[in-house]
Amino acid sequence: TAVFQFESRGMKDTLIKAKPDCLEDLIALNALYRPGPMDFIPDYINRKHGKEQVIIPHPCLEKVVGTTYGIMVYQEQVMQAAQVVAGYTLGGADMLRRAMGKKKAEEMAEQRSIFVAGAANNNIDEKKANEIFDTMEKFAGYGFNKSHAAAYSLVAYQTAYLKCHFPAAFMAATMTSEMVNTDKISFFYQDAVQQGLTILLPDVNSSTFRFRPVDEKTIAYGLGAVKGVGENAVENMVLARSNGGPFKDIFDFCRRVDKRIVNRRTIEALIRAGAFDTINNHRAQQFATLDAALSSADQQARSANQNSLFGDDDADAVLIEQTQDVPRWSLREQLANEKLSLGMYLGGHPYQEYVAELSNFVKVKLSDLTPQFVGKSSGGGGFGAGQGGGRRGVQVLLAGIVSALRLQQTRRGRMAVITLDDGAAQIELTVFNEIYEANRPWIVVDQLLVVRGKATLDEYSGGVRVNGEELFDFAQARSNFAQQLSLRCNGNADIAQLKKMFTPYRDGKCPVQIYYRNPVASCQLRLGESWNVTLQDELLRDLGELLQPENVRVEYGA
Repeated sequence: TAVFQFESRGMKDTLIKAKPDCLEDLIALNALYRPGPMDFIPDYINRKHGKEQVIIPHPCLEKVVGTTYGIMVYQEQVMQAAQVVAGYTLGGADMLRRAMGKKKAEEMAEQRSIFVAGAANNNIDEKKANEIFDTMEKFAGYGFNKSHAAAYSLVAYQTAYLKCHFPAAFMAATMTSEMVNTDKISFFYQDAVQQGLTILLPDVNSSTFRFRPVDEKTIAYGLGAVKGVGENAVENMVLARSNGGPFKDIFDFCRRVDKRIVNRRTIEALIRAGAFDTINNHRAQQFATLDAALSSADQQARSANQNSLFGDDDADAVLIEQTQDVPRWSLREQLANEKLSLGMYLGGHPYQEYVAELSNFVKVKLSDLTPQFVGKSSGGGGFGAGQGGGRRGVQVLLAGIVSALRLQQTRRGRMAVITLDDGAAQIELTVFNEIYEANRPWIVVDQLLVVRGKATLDEYSGGVRVNGEELFDFAQARSNFAQQLSLRCNGNADIAQLKKMFTPYRDGKCPVQIYYRNPVASCQLRLGESWNVTLQDELLRDLGELLQPENVRVEYGA
């Protein structure tokens, strides 16, 4: 990823199989990985690793195709073969290459006779000359210009070297080059995390316009990649910071920046992105206080040439009074706002909100889905641990946030390719038409999806693919896998209110068990199946308010 010319999934797989150990290999693979010559990649790899015999049409061609194991990869090799075998001039060899590429029968017949005659002068018989000509013709239409492939591969090697030895600097530069494309930033962020790098939240007191390396393993987020924050605004902030030192609070920030350049929309985007967290990590309060901070800055600007009626301490006290007292954003709200500004989650992941409860029934993490897991899993463990294995696949129960959704039209209807993300790994999930259509309401980007399906080895990519067989949103998953909803009530419980709360949710699978106690007696009451509920967040919240949260409990089996 981010290595010039070698970024595609197919090219990565090819490089892994080929195990290149010299620049000549990179040049050849770069030239071969194109429509047409791609068919010869397996031959190249097998010959390189001694699994297939290297066949060179004639000993005189050893110096022409020896480094590519007898395969004519480049246009230059076709031309060199014509020179070596049949005595063509360099210009004549280029004319032959062009003729072979055009595949004009009359012109090819004329060139063949010239080639065979020239080969005879080098003591190569007609049969062998025709064989060599056929081989050249086969490759000429596909051959790539080696000088291009060599230049590309040298840059690829240099970028790979930088990524390997200077990862923070390289990824900072890479993300800076794609600042206007939030999808690309998110893609490179995932790659950086996989490399063990840390990317800090944007920070009005330390960040600059570009991404920059802090140390070998840490990258400071570029303010220019925050949506709605332009280069002029960042330059103005950095200048104010350089002249007056770090910003103390939102009021100080608004006083010192030029509001014609750093406007309300820009400041809101910075708050959402967490750029004020080192000053005050209560983002909801920063957002709610912004009006007061902007008004205070305007008032100060108007009275800049007048003596203040208040001392500094009194002014600070006034500002403290203007700070709004509001509840903090929930993790879900904070991350949703973060994504509005950054196009991705940086200060956390929405999966964190669900992980504790999901752990009761989802036992396989997305990062567990390796070829080794699928190949070795066999029997036992049910859907949590996986059963079956190898080509038959492993039955798994997975969960993740839907980070991407792609639809493909097939003969059987629309098929969905869903990217699931749990903050530590991502997998692609295939859902065929019938299942997709039945579950469309809860296949929503940024929402949790629980999947029962089959993981199998993908022989083409060498990875793992998952086919979804049953899908649940979080409420359905709770209801499906919970043993029961337990409620503890005392003698003051309002049963009529309880019944009213249950009524909208009586369409689920989760049984309800009530533990009732009053001053003289206690009992357990299991409601009938018609009272089974879907465990929506709203139901659990309302029950908690009525009975106190500690008296409402979703219980799961072993």
